[in-house]
Amino acid sequence: MAFPLDTVIALLEEEVSGLQVPVVDLIATQTKDPFKVLVATILSARTKDEVTAAAARRLFARALTPEELATLSVAELEELIYPVGFFRNKAKYLHQLPKALVTHFQGKVPSTIEELVTLPGVGRKTANLVRAVAFSLPAICVDTHVHRIMNIWGYVQTTTPLQTEMALREKLPQQYWLRINSLLVAFGQAVCRPIAPHCDVCRIKPFCPQLGVIPRKQRKESYPMPSAQHGQYFVSWNVNGLRAALGKGFLEMTDTFDADIVALQEIKVHSSQLPLEVLETLTRQGYQQFWHPAEKKGYAGTAVLSKTTPLQVHYGIGVSDIDREGRVLTLEFSDYYLINAYFPNAQPGLKRMDFKQAFNQAILAYLNGLRQEKTVVLCGDLNVAHKEIDLARPKENRMNPGFSDEERAWMDTLLEAGYVDTFRKFCTDPGQYTWWSYRSAARERNIGWRIDYFVVDETSSSRVVDAAIHSNIFGSDHCPVSIRFV
Repeated sequence: MAFPLDTVIALLEEEVSGLQVPVVDLIATQTKDPFKVLVATILSARTKDEVTAAAARRLFARALTPEELATLSVAELEELIYPVGFFRNKAKYLHQLPKALVTHFQGKVPSTIEELVTLPGVGRKTANLVRAVAFSLPAICVDTHVHRIMNIWGYVQTTTPLQTEMALREKLPQQYWLRINSLLVAFGQAVCRPIAPHCDVCRIKPFCPQLGVIPRKQRKESYPMPSAQHGQYFVSWNVNGLRAALGKGFLEMTDTFDADIVALQEIKVHSSQLPLEVLETLTRQGYQQFWHPAEKKGYAGTAVLSKTTPLQVHYGIGVSDIDREGRVLTLEFSDYYLINAYFPNAQPGLKRMDFKQAFNQAILAYLNGLRQEKTVVLCGDLNVAHKEIDLARPKENRMNPGFSDEERAWMDTLLEAGYVDTFRKFCTDPGQYTWWSYRSAARERNIGWRIDYFVVDETSSSRVVDAAIHSNIFGSDHCPVSIRFV
């Protein structure tokens, strides 16, 4: 059955009419000046609307034209636009912008995608947005909300925003090109949110296939409802290369998570290799950062982002073969330990099974030692699907890495030793996966594995009041998992 796009768009127009519009659209309603729209759009990348709006007001109070912008130094621009995301880079782009406009476009903002992307700080998303908002010309701006929601609807089956843009150019009726971004951004921020979307109040729910969606749960009043005042929110995510994830909206996601702790695995990077502005953006989001990279560059490694200062941080577990790969990072807090772990892959032919078994034994001993002192929360990519319900094709994968008898037996041992798989405490449904191969459209077809976990000691199980898999979050071949912890 074809997706009823016309009906859904009409409902969305009504749905978002009372919602806050994206700041670039707001500026466009106040002025038709393409220069101001362009500048606001550059400022808005990876930045909350309220921060963009404040920065734009400060900047436009000093510079309303390219000529006035040219009089400001990079240092002055940095001061005016801080704390927008990547403010140092954006200050440089804005400083270069007047010369680029004068040299190539007689001081005017061009209206074609091909010309716009030649300007400093302007990529396809920005170019499309400026063309659509400032000039009311056909363009499709695809940000993470448009990409995500179009895939949830099944209207496209794509893995990147660029693929989504190309698919929509062929499929989406041109009458919707100008409005689709502002509609879906407002809708995505308020209702169809990346984490726990509000499907229960969504007016288009009867038409939405909810592909890859885990809606927020509706609880009875007697059951504790997680909230900002009810416990802490922990997220764990194997990003399969942090630098790659940065190009897929990672910083937008950390901002959206608004988590107390974000534990990352397979970062494949040393913090010194990251742009300074990435670290500064995470700091502005409130995160202290703890990095445990592998000695070998571009391989393994873990990191934890925390809004609470830990009592101590432990890098590794005292086993050199494990620690040199950056596989375990522990933060100690007043009444619990948070252990972030990236378990080894047994590899094809199970050729690294001995190393994984040694890791399994070592980390269980480590957990058992810590639990004598206080609650332990283990999170990460355990690289094993425990039961047949935890992968789409158990028969075909029997004895493959991640579903071998030895690995599954160790999971039995872990739970028998007094630990709880928190997700299965709340959900026993099949089809709940956290990793999908990049091949054969596995994610779109939900041919996946559940190999990412939060595990706690059984005496602390009652402290976990919610657990979820966020399969609608893209950016890696894994999706985030989370718990609410009191």
